[in-house]
Amino acid sequence: MGRANSCCWRSWLAVVLVHWCLCVGERNKVVVEASHVVYESLQSVPASVVDSKLKTGSVLVQMLSLILSFSCRLLHDATLMGVPSNAQPCLPDPNGPMYYNGLYHLFYQYNPYGSVWGNIVWAHSVSTDLINWVALEPAIYPSKPFDIKGCWSGSATILPGNKPVILYTGLDPSERQVQNIAYPKNLSDPYLREWVKPDFNPVIAPDDGVNGSAFRDPSTAWRGPGGHWKLVVGSKWNKMGKVILYRSRDFVRWVKAKHSLHSARDTGMWECPDFYPVALKGTRGLDTSVYGHGVKYVLKVSLDITRYEYYTVGKYYHDKDKYVPDATSADDHTGLRYDYGNFYASKTFFDGKKQRRILWGWANESDTSEVDIAKGWAGIQTIPRTIWLDSSGRQLVQWPIEEIESLRGKHVVVEHKRLPSGGFFEVKGIDSSQADVEVSFDVSGLEKAEDFDPSWATDAEALCGRKTADVKGGVGPFGLLVLASANMEEKTAVFFRVFKADHKHVVLMCHDPTRSSPRAGLYKPTFAGFVDVDIAKTGKISLRSLIDNSVVESFGAKGKTCITSRVYPSLAIGEDAHLFVFNNGSTDVKVPELNAWEMKKPLMNGA
Repeated sequence: MGRANSCCWRSWLAVVLVHWCLCVGERNKVVVEASHVVYESLQSVPASVVDSKLKTGSVLVQMLSLILSFSCRLLHDATLMGVPSNAQPCLPDPNGPMYYNGLYHLFYQYNPYGSVWGNIVWAHSVSTDLINWVALEPAIYPSKPFDIKGCWSGSATILPGNKPVILYTGLDPSERQVQNIAYPKNLSDPYLREWVKPDFNPVIAPDDGVNGSAFRDPSTAWRGPGGHWKLVVGSKWNKMGKVILYRSRDFVRWVKAKHSLHSARDTGMWECPDFYPVALKGTRGLDTSVYGHGVKYVLKVSLDITRYEYYTVGKYYHDKDKYVPDATSADDHTGLRYDYGNFYASKTFFDGKKQRRILWGWANESDTSEVDIAKGWAGIQTIPRTIWLDSSGRQLVQWPIEEIESLRGKHVVVEHKRLPSGGFFEVKGIDSSQADVEVSFDVSGLEKAEDFDPSWATDAEALCGRKTADVKGGVGPFGLLVLASANMEEKTAVFFRVFKADHKHVVLMCHDPTRSSPRAGLYKPTFAGFVDVDIAKTGKISLRSLIDNSVVESFGAKGKTCITSRVYPSLAIGEDAHLFVFNNGSTDVKVPELNAWEMKKPLMNGA
């Protein structure tokens, strides 16, 4: 990873807008086994022109726009305030989200010098409502021997006495990945702008039994029944992914447990682990240290070798410090995912203000690093989601935070529409390049559903690639065409397709961006997941899609299956973007109700 060898951070305006100055010295390059590709020749290349046509603009996906400007100029939101010509951020993993003394804090991996990964610091923004944000100066940056070659991902924990701390991975001079602690310099500062890294760091270093180049991303800590603090760090041994458990009485001296909290063969490096309790009933979130009756646990890991995540639901045995997934949770790369699309390095936190657990995720670009350099920005944080355990106890459910609805503007409603085979209609009256769309479908004629091959059960993505939106089916494909051109030569399809298997029906949810742009060289993968619904019993299924210029986030069946895609239209931009509802199945589909809202832009960085 690249790093700034000497940095001078200087703030000169308090409360809402923060200026800072970065005096850049020598940048060293380090190559170790890591979660991101380091483009050594590109990581510090400034953009000559910043192209904002496809930059996201509504809610928190535009956290990418917390642009660092040099020469002690203001931090800018490129979408809302304009971008200085030499600012071109790369924004990867969300880190250390927390709610503290009336403010939401989000830290995130950030390259202030380039739009590819490298030169990473911990950027920092605050909000009162998760919608309107103020960018502060970076909280953590390479400056001491234990992180001089990189400040990588980590988590925040609130200690007794209402004292927040950060644990993060640093790269030391030997290129070992070590775990460090940082404290707010001044707890009376409501923005927690400055953070101190004690010289007794690292607090956790890899011992002889730990791969020092695969040892990163400490989790939020929890306090067990015996009073010990506990956390996990992602790692691997050969091809076995694992989360290594550590215990501490004082949060400074940590001791490795005799065994990992959990591991799984042939899954490779486990990055960005997250471990937390969920209530068996209701949507209420739980603090990470809650335990007892009526609670299950979730372990999520990000798989370095596949670049997606999976999670399991299971039981945590506090006395043995052992986590065991339920039999209904596949414990490998075929397992449940928060999001079946472009979504990685996620992090949750407990929101004590509203008693909920909130999920953040990173969606990377799908074009080339050279294009990222040309357009001058890269990477977004997805819209934060509330997350809870489904009533079945088998999986999680997600839904965009309720605050997103405050950005809804112009509203159109479509009711009681019938979609015959091959039919479609356009949703007019809003700018659909930035929109929130909720639609429900009445499904019948299930006897015409296509047969389901059992070999498809572990690879929904491949099935979607084989049966795209343009491939006619029995029941479906039906759904939305978003970011579409007027003649639909350019479109991104979000749809369902129903199959019949032995004694049940299988519902597939897909994102198909194969016709999202005619531009050559784009990565346009189909993404898909199966939806756990009894369509024969309900005869209905719902879909919500949030559209924001170059990102589409979709929630099927009230959040049981979620998919995020990055797309780069050439024609369907701004007012030239169209929204259609379509049915390419042989049976009719009814749309009892569709609601679509044009989305307003939030207040970002005080503007």
